[in-house]
Amino acid sequence: MQSSIRDLALAPSGQQKIDWVSAHMPVLNRLRAQFKEEQTFAGKKVVICLHLEAKTAYLAQTLQYGGAEVCVAASNPLSTQDDVVAALVQGGITAHAWYGASDTEYHQHLHRALDFQPDLLIDDGGDLVSTIHQERRELLTQVQGGAEETTTGILRLRAMDQAGELNFPMIAVNDAESKYLFDNRYGTGQSVWDGIMRTTNLVIAGKTVVVAGYGWCGKGVALRAKGLGARVIVTEVQPIRANEAWMDGFAVMPMLDAAAQGDIFITVTGNKDVIRGEHMKQMKPGAILCNAGHFDVEVNKTDLQALARSCTTVRRNIEAYELANGQRIYLLAEGRLVNLAAGDGHPAEVMDMTFAIQALSLKYLTENRQALENHVYRVSAEIDRQVARLRLASLGLSIDTLSDEQEKYLAAWQ
Repeated sequence: MQSSIRDLALAPSGQQKIDWVSAHMPVLNRLRAQFKEEQTFAGKKVVICLHLEAKTAYLAQTLQYGGAEVCVAASNPLSTQDDVVAALVQGGITAHAWYGASDTEYHQHLHRALDFQPDLLIDDGGDLVSTIHQERRELLTQVQGGAEETTTGILRLRAMDQAGELNFPMIAVNDAESKYLFDNRYGTGQSVWDGIMRTTNLVIAGKTVVVAGYGWCGKGVALRAKGLGARVIVTEVQPIRANEAWMDGFAVMPMLDAAAQGDIFITVTGNKDVIRGEHMKQMKPGAILCNAGHFDVEVNKTDLQALARSCTTVRRNIEAYELANGQRIYLLAEGRLVNLAAGDGHPAEVMDMTFAIQALSLKYLTENRQALENHVYRVSAEIDRQVARLRLASLGLSIDTLSDEQEKYLAAWQ
């Protein structure tokens, strides 16, 4: 199957990036050797829809080493790195993606990837699963199942499951402890600020940062903002998380109150219209808006455009919206995922654990498909612990083990 990519000549640069991250992904390295020996995915076709940068590429190559035929498509057109995609194609993986794809091109790429006739899926945001169920229903009997990366995607999958519309099993990778405790918290926390600081070249210390949403991603973003010297305000809709943010030392208030105080606004909720026109009207001149949720709907761009009399690109990935009163509001990376659209995404060591869970989840599906119904499943506790153990081993760390007597004590009710 012919690939749809920008330029195959970019492959050497992309392979350099893949080689760099592979040296910092020891868990996936161990699985790669295991899969190669066992040929775990022999005869399987796998379609991956993730952010196409070096770490994702190494996951794709790991599955390929295990005998899979692999095809990749982008989950976000602004996070695609054309040289990395070229390196995948050079190595025998089919790809349909390029940086800056239009909405039409993006959906064409999804459909071309699905033309690959996948047995297994790795999805990010639910785009593959949604497209299959709405537009490519002839594939429903072909697909054996898949794994979902994100909070947003799992929300969509659970809605399908509850409605009885999910036609194959999906594993909720984001709900694994070895995923959200590290990827969401430490990965998002670091990569969001990497993207913001690389794009703006502005100091964070002394500024007021508003973080919308205090889930695991929001916790990471707020913690790193505090470490950089910012004053942090958290906005929430869930009272338990709001209490948690308060007790972690952050100010808590509605977005309408925070709007007048913030210098930098970061949405991390998975919901739409988190920052709207009424908030934008309250903002200081020079306020910076960005999003770290999966879809570019958290900052209402329609409202921002309606308020603005002009919009100009003032720096790569920075658009300045000039309002009627002459003040400017800046939007980073078109309101898309700032850590990937304006950066390189999560650190390799963090994604090592997440992608190991993805790979092992596909292995679990191949071995247990007959016993699984068409529902959303949690990652098995054994896979979660296996990844954690492999990570500790790669760090040269060991931990205690319960004695038989301790096991009996914990299991007894008397």
